[in-house]
Amino acid sequence: MDLNYTAEDTAFRASARAFLDANLPAELQQKVRHHLRLSKDDIVRWHKIVAKQGWAAPGWPVEHGGTGWNAVQRHIWEDECARAGTPPILPFGVNMVAPVIMAFGNEAQKAHYLPRILHCDDWWCQGYSEPGAGSDLASLNTTAERQGDDYIVNGQKTWTTLGQHADMIFCLVRTDSGVRKQEGISFLLIDMKTPGITVRPIIMLDEDHEVNEVFFDDVRVPVQNLVGQENRGWTYAKYLLGHERTGIAAVGRSRRELLFLKRLATQHHKRGEPLLDDALFAAKVATLEIELMALEMTVLRVIAQENQAPGPQASMLKVRGSEIQQQLTELMVEALGPDALPFDPAYLEGRAGHSAAGDDAAAPLAGYYFNYRKTSIYGGSNEIQKNIITQMILGL
Repeated sequence: MDLNYTAEDTAFRASARAFLDANLPAELQQKVRHHLRLSKDDIVRWHKIVAKQGWAAPGWPVEHGGTGWNAVQRHIWEDECARAGTPPILPFGVNMVAPVIMAFGNEAQKAHYLPRILHCDDWWCQGYSEPGAGSDLASLNTTAERQGDDYIVNGQKTWTTLGQHADMIFCLVRTDSGVRKQEGISFLLIDMKTPGITVRPIIMLDEDHEVNEVFFDDVRVPVQNLVGQENRGWTYAKYLLGHERTGIAAVGRSRRELLFLKRLATQHHKRGEPLLDDALFAAKVATLEIELMALEMTVLRVIAQENQAPGPQASMLKVRGSEIQQQLTELMVEALGPDALPFDPAYLEGRAGHSAAGDDAAAPLAGYYFNYRKTSIYGGSNEIQKNIITQMILGL
């Protein structure tokens, strides 16, 4: 693989940067670059701006609204979005359930759901984890019993990210308990407004409402909302998780945060000198930057397999990507020392122009650090990913 950018790649980067410079609202950029909390309206607003340009789903086939970009162009686009500080295009619709619908859904499902996902007319959330089934996802107990033209769904999902905003949830449910646990699971698309669904917030340590519990009590779901074949949902789930784990690497975002870390270490001093001039701290930053460069090369190698779904290599990206993200937040807190302690929810939510503690850069970082402890757990814990790497890549 040639890792040098061509003249065409450079021209593409310039066009992507020009679009972002012209269309990214300054107030959204400010929130992202300063680690402030984004509202639902912020995320939907940006998605619709990009969708109007036709760039909301770079990885989709052109016939479904994709861009036709190659792997390098998609990487450049993500890199430029991270550089500019855009809100995220949420992965649950575009990068997770949509590929499953394209690969395994019927034509009616593709015609109905894909345009709505593309234009953010539906907000999707993920119904995988349960109180007793996280990394061991095949142990899930939420059931779907066939009654005529409907399934009756009962059970509970947890850690449902941004489920309080969702219009739709894609769920793994047990449709056969008399077989090997992986063989009795199905993949359902469920309208969150259906009677019997209750969303209960889980408030995080940083007082943010990011995740939820979702309860299903005799929820009636049309059989037409089954994706693919009954009891084949485990196959579809593994396909989806490959896409999720590739995205978790988040190289562009980590590069932006690395620049933020360097600015912090330049502005904060140790014994009268900028912290970045301290040999020990500078070595930590340099080591992390080298690891990030190596991760980027690995991402490019994986995504260059244009017509293949992400395989077990995605587990490598998930492990290293999440570890690097955590190391970045650790070094940010180390750079600030006691200045990282103040916690100012009013500033984080945009209700105050500046942090009450007087340091706008420092105010979000304690919460940011704690929030990023989750990255080595979601999408399948890193311990599980290491087992996958050992068995499916190393053959041990």
